Amino acid sequence: MSEAAAFAPEALEAARVLFARPVRFLMGAVRIDDMPPPDLPEVAFAGRSNVGKSSLINALVGRKGLARASNEPGRTREVNLFLLDERLRLADLPGYGWARASKGTKARFQNLGRAYLRGRPNLKRVYLLIDARHGLKTADAEALDALDQAAVSYQIVLTKADKLKPVDVEPMLAATAKAVSRRPAAFPRVLATSAESGLGVAELRAEIAEATLPPA
Repeated sequence: MSEAAAFAPEALEAARVLFARPVRFLMGAVRIDDMPPPDLPEVAFAGRSNVGKSSLINALVGRKGLARASNEPGRTREVNLFLLDERLRLADLPGYGWARASKGTKARFQNLGRAYLRGRPNLKRVYLLIDARHGLKTADAEALDALDQAAVSYQIVLTKADKLKPVDVEPMLAATAKAVSRRPAAFPRVLATSAESGLGVAELRAEIAEATLPPA
């Protein structure tokens, strides 16, 4: 199943209200030991550099400047944590696949991401962002392997889907879902989103709420 779940209007509205609650930047951690205790549920956003992680986080919470987006590849070089409604943390993981860094620098940021995946028992789901215009790449396969090895539930989210022709969105969703269908930790639904147009943002909010917070 590649399309978003058919969430009831009540679930979409509850998720909208949740993500309209106060949100703030909590911290940027360069080591796993620097992170807060695992006492709240967390979701994390991962993906290639410039895939649109920061823009999508901003769209989810309706705050343009919360997560800092940049055209400079590899700008996110730590785990940036945001606290939503004092009960849910959003983690922006370092991007991968950027070419201008040294091997040592790349390894350091990749190791931080892997340490986060292994060391956060409160991590409910990782949202692996894939540029809808390009689909899964070799660097993404390495990230998928790391997620499977960490046994962390993850869901593929296509970004910048507004850049595709409408008739091309569903085939890309289907192809991506098929590519990860045999991976043990992959969540079966693939979402298409656009931080610019708002496509799929309401559904992604509802997915996050369902994955992290018990029903009221």
